[in-house]
Amino acid sequence: MASTTTMNLSVGSTSCRSQTGLVGKYNQLGLIKAPSSLKSFSGLKATSSIGIELEMSFLGKESSSLLWASCFPKHKSTQRPRNWLLPQACTFKVAVLGAGGGIGQPLGLLIKMSPLISAIHLYDIANVKGIAADLSHCNTPSEVLDFTGPSELPSCLRGIDVVIIPAGVPRKPGMTRDDLFNINANIVKELVETVADNCPHAFILIISNPVNSTVPIAAEVLKQKGVYNPKKLFGVTTLDVVRANTFVARKKNLKLINVDVPVIGGHAGITILPLLSKTRPSVTFTDEEVQELTVRIQNAGTEVVEAKAGAGSATLSMAYAAARFVESSLRALDGDGDVFECSFVQSELTDLPFFASRVKLGRNGVEAFVGSDLQGLTEYEVKALEALKPELKASIEKGVAFVEKQRAAAATAAST
Repeated sequence: MASTTTMNLSVGSTSCRSQTGLVGKYNQLGLIKAPSSLKSFSGLKATSSIGIELEMSFLGKESSSLLWASCFPKHKSTQRPRNWLLPQACTFKVAVLGAGGGIGQPLGLLIKMSPLISAIHLYDIANVKGIAADLSHCNTPSEVLDFTGPSELPSCLRGIDVVIIPAGVPRKPGMTRDDLFNINANIVKELVETVADNCPHAFILIISNPVNSTVPIAAEVLKQKGVYNPKKLFGVTTLDVVRANTFVARKKNLKLINVDVPVIGGHAGITILPLLSKTRPSVTFTDEEVQELTVRIQNAGTEVVEAKAGAGSATLSMAYAAARFVESSLRALDGDGDVFECSFVQSELTDLPFFASRVKLGRNGVEAFVGSDLQGLTEYEVKALEALKPELKASIEKGVAFVEKQRAAAATAAST
């Protein structure tokens, strides 16, 4: 296994507190690295002390201010210059596998706004030509290309830097993540096989549920192909962080943009463990509040499934969370040295082979683990951590066993 350094760092999950001004290509639109006048930037959110507003941005006041300030760092006025020029995008290429689904479509729209992307490749088994045409009309620099069906998947993946896999069936009322397993496990296995053959060095971002099993499936497939790099395989658990931040901010009447709650463990039920004691800014919770918030964060997916009453699962919030992780991945690839996100990855922080925790991202993927998050836990968190381990371990082993069973069946078929 490739070695990965464990670091005890005291940081926000994705906060950038650099005072170096504009750094790297992504500063052309200012959605990512904040100039020195900005206090922090976290994924797709920003905090700014600049009193500038854009009338035409749907990113919100603070993101608009950040975009404006970075596009025109020398322009002191709060008014837009006469000539509005659209900056050129960077050169990273991103593929969305499952682009026609409930997550894939809004995800495509969100990442289309990134100044770090030169090309977005949309793939699905059904025709995505119309989706690509629609998305291509957005006046941002990235090119949008469509690919339909297995025969076009290799072309979709060649030269790609980041692969995002939301493909699969969504949860329906009464359906557990385990119910999704057989369908989504096969989908992820087949897609990752093609990824291994065509862009083995790309960041691979797994969204397809159950993540606790599909990430180990992807790892085993990549091992069979001889291209497994544990630093570049990620289970996207950002939605758990997004939900934790939202629920805590509302509960404690905090400014949402400043709230950061690390979430560890896995990405299903009790395996999701928000570390409320590590919340930034520091805030005090009663035992009742800890219990209430933890259970709500763990069951938030079910909350959405039931609210949609059979019409789908958490697609919009998942797309937002995925876009945040994509943006962080691109920042890391672009050389930003201050990128942190929670993710379900191969890990040595516990006795489990895979574990979600906060990690430092760099050009080569996972550069370090934030080991300090697991130190000084409350009694409630320690007990919850021990309680989640057996379930998470079983889910990981289920994913590994699935690939081994498939391999054995293929070998038997080949010998007959």
